[in-house]
Amino acid sequence: MPRANGGLTRQCRRALELLAGSPTGCTEALLFAYGITVEILIELINAGLATATSERVAAGSKTMEVARVRITEAGRRALGEST
Repeated sequence: MPRANGGLTRQCRRALELLAGSPTGCTEALLFAYGITVEILIELINAGLATATSERVAAGSKTMEVARVRITEAGRRALGEST
């Protein structure tokens, strides 16, 4: 979770680095596969460091809703400041 002193925890930094490396963002499922928890995503979104949007995607003959998470400019700045 973001720290009170403005720094990032290791988990938050890792999540932001994954998001920063993906121009179209990452699905929630992919982030979960990398060990990023819902709690971390909620903290990043509440802090304004990431956003989540719902999308419909086709998987074979089925359509499903997925959440896509993207880093914000504030998230990019936080990554730069914490290095």
